[in-house]
Amino acid sequence: MADQIADMLTRIRNATRSGRVRVDVPASRLKADIAKILENEGYIGGFKQVELRNPRGEVPLRMIRISLKYGPRGERVLSGLERVSRPGRRVFYARDKAPPVLAGLGTSILTTSRGVMTGRQAAEAGVGGEVLCNVW
Repeated sequence: MADQIADMLTRIRNATRSGRVRVDVPASRLKADIAKILENEGYIGGFKQVELRNPRGEVPLRMIRISLKYGPRGERVLSGLERVSRPGRRVFYARDKAPPVLAGLGTSILTTSRGVMTGRQAAEAGVGGEVLCNVW
C-alpha cells in the first residue's frame, strides 16, 4: 500500500458512515500522533495500541484501536476527512499561509520540524510544514 495515512483516514471515514463503535488501523508512530490530535480536538472518543494475533505468523499485529464518537442522537461528530498532501503531490504551507478549514470550524493536521500538530498550534509556534489532512 502506497499511502498509509489515506488508508487510515478511509477506514475512519467508512466506519463513521456505517455507525461503527470502533475501528482498527495498522499501527505506526505517525498514525498514533494523528489519532492523538483527533482525540484532543474532540473528533474521536479515544484510542489505544493493541496487539492482535496474526493468523499467518508468529509475530503479532500491532494495531491502533480508535473509539469513534457520536452525538446524543447518534449524529456523527466527525463529518469529514480529507487527505491533502499525498505521495504524488506534496503540499506545504509556510507558518502564516495555512488557510482555515471550513471557515475555522475544522482542523488541519500538519507534520512540522517540531512534530505533528494542528494548524493553529503550528501558527502559534511559528512553524510551517506539510499538510497531512483536513478534518471537520
